[in-house]
Amino acid sequence: METFLLCPGQGAQSIGMGRVWSETNATVRDTLSEANTILGDRLGPPLTTLCFEGPAEALNRTDVAQPALFAIGVAVWRALAEQGHRLSGAAGLSLGEYTALVAAGAMDFADGLRVVAERGRLMQEAAVARAGGMVAVIGAEDDVVAQLASDAGDGGVLSCANFNAPGQVVIAGDAEACDRAEALAAERGLRCSRLSVAGAFHSEHMAPAAEGLAKVLESVDLRAPCVPVWSNVTAQPHSSESSTIRANLVAQLTSPVRWAESCQNFPAAGTLEFHESAPGTVLRGLMRRIDRDRKVTSHDEP
Repeated sequence: METFLLCPGQGAQSIGMGRVWSETNATVRDTLSEANTILGDRLGPPLTTLCFEGPAEALNRTDVAQPALFAIGVAVWRALAEQGHRLSGAAGLSLGEYTALVAAGAMDFADGLRVVAERGRLMQEAAVARAGGMVAVIGAEDDVVAQLASDAGDGGVLSCANFNAPGQVVIAGDAEACDRAEALAAERGLRCSRLSVAGAFHSEHMAPAAEGLAKVLESVDLRAPCVPVWSNVTAQPHSSESSTIRANLVAQLTSPVRWAESCQNFPAAGTLEFHESAPGTVLRGLMRRIDRDRKVTSHDEP
């Protein structure tokens, strides 16, 4: 079957993710074992222990959640491919873009895992170095949220970070600016929620992480994807040029994730099937708000 693969990003993690897949599918089990070997004791306990048993405070760390989600996503895609799914396109939300690129053959699994582990470490360090936060604004138009960020920024850093779906936009920046945004949103009758994250991802706060990631990616063999893979930065398929792919992956850390626009630019519904790799069902939920004609099948469990 022709499959357009959707790959979840940070926030989709939960204790027990991938356990049933690993218990029932040799390909998933072998891939996660390979991930354990590649990472060694970098995360402390083995990756599979963190995925299956937690604890939550460890799994939710940026430097742990990112390689964990990536490994589970690739492992489950490999299992789906063995079951007859033929990749015709792919996209991933933030971190998930790396899963999509590996599925499309643009990057080897081992290289991808090492890059993602470094990406998570660099983002965690940048978050610790500069107090920041993220606020989800619900039910408002994009321009209304952008104006809220501009007004609450008050000369500091606060900008739109994730355009997840119509009526679901996340802003990110200085912790104090996030406080002002919450107060100002209440005054304007806007619903918002502070996110439990380490820092201001996809904002200027991640500039040091982007600089470090650029150096990491210099030594990685990147190839033209065998199928279109959507970029979070451009909301269009990646170029076949490795230098452009690298540049977009670096820019992604400080640029807004244009997920809703990307989904609207996917091939027309009816020409293929949309499948969400593990874990979770976040992307299926977002697609319901973006385009109900595109039905998504999630594979959180076999």
